[in-house]
Amino acid sequence: MFFTLNNNGFMFTQSVEQLHCQQCNKFLADRFVEGGCPNVGCNYEDARGDQCDGCGKLVNAVELKNPRCKICNNTPVLKCSDQFYIDLPKLEPLLYHWIKLRNSGWSHNSQVIAKAWLKEGLKPRCITRDLKWGVPVPLDGFREKVFYVWFDAPLGYISITKAYTEDYKKWWTPAKGEEVTLYQFMAKDNVPFHSVLFPAMLLGANKGYVTVNHLMATEYLNYEDGKFSKSRGVGVFGTDAQSTGIPSDVWRFYLLYVRPESQDSSFSWTDLVTKNNSELLNNLGNFINRALVFAKNNYKGMVPEINPTEEDFHLLALCTRELKGYVESLEKSKLRDGIRHILSISRLGNQYMQSNQPWVLLKGSDDEKLRAGTVIGICCNLSCLIATLLQPYMPETSENLKKQLNTSNIVLIPSNPEIVTMLPAGHKLGEPSPLFAKIEPSVAEELKKKFAGKQQSKESSPSGDLKSAGDLEAAVASQGDKVRQLKSSGADKSVWQPEVKILLDLKKQLEALKINSAPNSAPTKTDVVDSNAAQKIEEEVAKQALVVRKLKEGGAAKSVWQPEVDKLLALKKQLASASGAPVAATQKSKKSKK
Repeated sequence: MFFTLNNNGFMFTQSVEQLHCQQCNKFLADRFVEGGCPNVGCNYEDARGDQCDGCGKLVNAVELKNPRCKICNNTPVLKCSDQFYIDLPKLEPLLYHWIKLRNSGWSHNSQVIAKAWLKEGLKPRCITRDLKWGVPVPLDGFREKVFYVWFDAPLGYISITKAYTEDYKKWWTPAKGEEVTLYQFMAKDNVPFHSVLFPAMLLGANKGYVTVNHLMATEYLNYEDGKFSKSRGVGVFGTDAQSTGIPSDVWRFYLLYVRPESQDSSFSWTDLVTKNNSELLNNLGNFINRALVFAKNNYKGMVPEINPTEEDFHLLALCTRELKGYVESLEKSKLRDGIRHILSISRLGNQYMQSNQPWVLLKGSDDEKLRAGTVIGICCNLSCLIATLLQPYMPETSENLKKQLNTSNIVLIPSNPEIVTMLPAGHKLGEPSPLFAKIEPSVAEELKKKFAGKQQSKESSPSGDLKSAGDLEAAVASQGDKVRQLKSSGADKSVWQPEVKILLDLKKQLEALKINSAPNSAPTKTDVVDSNAAQKIEEEVAKQALVVRKLKEGGAAKSVWQPEVDKLLALKKQLASASGAPVAATQKSKKSKK
């Protein structure tokens, strides 16, 4: 892609200012710089070098106010370096025409964001950096540089498809006359990369690449009264979710139920518990369990004969309307609406069973007994329909329900969604059991406290009576552990930020004490040795990473590349130790890179 765009005249080089940390002796990736947001009207003090969490806008790292290195907290300096740029202004006419034809299948916010970028006028975008980690630029004079995430990450869609199948070109460069429809799902902060940068690259290559048809972006999901931020440890995430004991399908249900498709929404522990108990347990689960248990106890666990009446046809018509709404919602990628149609079907089923009262009919005349069988037969079939509709939302629950229904091959035709008999009379059902369990309201309060983080200590600053370097070093280590524990627990920034300030103050005191106690401020021999050692290990990390990458790209077995990965991790630990950075923090920074 790089060579193609360069040969087509859509690349150029230019000297650019970058932030360089003299303490760490390296250029800083955007995510390793923080400072005041440069955007007008935003006073957020912890904007990253690529984006501000305060206003949500993209940021140029060199424009940050009072920038600081995220690794050592020192102030970086500006240095010039030649870099490659993709010439977006030259690609703008192609992109403008493409967006005009294509964006009807995009979510509203995707359309607005893409049009806003075009309205402001596209600017050249730097695609290389002076970093050690990344894909090296395959061109003389630039081989020490790597491609940056703007350019590198979107191409991963193509490369991962290639890793999956040799027929990847059928998906990305299909033959003339063959159509491929591409859906992409993301949060709205990633829209510029997928609506402007990546399509511009594909269009500029002029090789018939498939471009996105449906760009579906969500708004932001907030956490209680604040914001999620994985990089800052705010909110509940995957490992936390596992520790709660709440089933994964309940998590899937709730996150899709509150999916911020058209406006921001909030994750709330109280609401999660309420939705589990009201929608899953009392509505959906209650309907299915009542129907299947009734069939087991009164019809020997078999589906009774169905003789539908006008009332039944009315119910089926209402359910068919919900079924069509479900299919239409999924076709339009409105996942939140889709799950509501499922709940509407179970709600209709509950009302139907309650109004007909088959437990009363079963004690009446022969006609009433037949009527009871019809009601239960229809409820069993609606349960089967629900099992199918739940599959993309709650796969484990769907499979569990299919076992209880003793069925597996259920097919719906999206082009003609209608309710048909899925379980004929006499079909032997499986063993019924509750699909969901009640979550006590007190659990919500416990989880709120568990993930709220620790409150700020009211004790005085630990630096008050510290006199020796040894005391200060111990205080720095203790305070560092306290900060890491607060951040990893998901505490709000307002809780851990004061502790960070205490830690920084302790470090400054320690540094000043060492400088004052030394004969002069020149670097010691040990400092020079440590710096040289760190640089040497950094080079070894880059070489070992290349070995791992080649083995994986070559399709080597895990038994071959795993030992090399272990070597790489060991080198990274050595590097963290030599550079003075905590190993855990170093690894976390790598994972948080876009």
